[in-house]
Amino acid sequence: MREETKILHSIPSDELTGAVSVPIYQTATFVHELPGVTRGFDYSRTSNPTRLALENILAQLENGHSAYAFASGVAAIDAVVKLLKSGDEIVAVDDIYGGTYRLFNQIYDHFGISVNYVDTTDVNKVRAAMTSRTKIIWLESPTNPSLRISDIRAAAEIAHRARALLA
Repeated sequence: MREETKILHSIPSDELTGAVSVPIYQTATFVHELPGVTRGFDYSRTSNPTRLALENILAQLENGHSAYAFASGVAAIDAVVKLLKSGDEIVAVDDIYGGTYRLFNQIYDHFGISVNYVDTTDVNKVRAAMTSRTKIIWLESPTNPSLRISDIRAAAEIAHRARALLA
């Protein structure tokens, strides 16, 4: 199946109305049939039909097991970094988004997670920065606002050889 066709077939229709696009559910809460008995949704912060549809579509398009959508990029970053433990290390792009920099240095540093900032446009610098404690290589490509480009494939190979993640 061509990619365009796959995209179209991955979008569910609305069971209630037959709409061919996913409706936006702008509600915070959902009716419970009985206390603790829901139709799969109880509160939009934990799960929402619109977000679930997006996550399922993204997982299908990427041939993945699952996908997760967040209200902000910093929320997504926070979730990924919470995979780490004290003593772990991140090798990160030195031209990093300010919010990510503050999260790494003002929050996660207190939990013993260190960050080594390097020029990730130079694959040799990424390779040289890796240690046995490195658990994530953190890229932004292109960076903002400098628009510097890193070789994502090469960084992924370095990460995978070190049994680290690439974010």
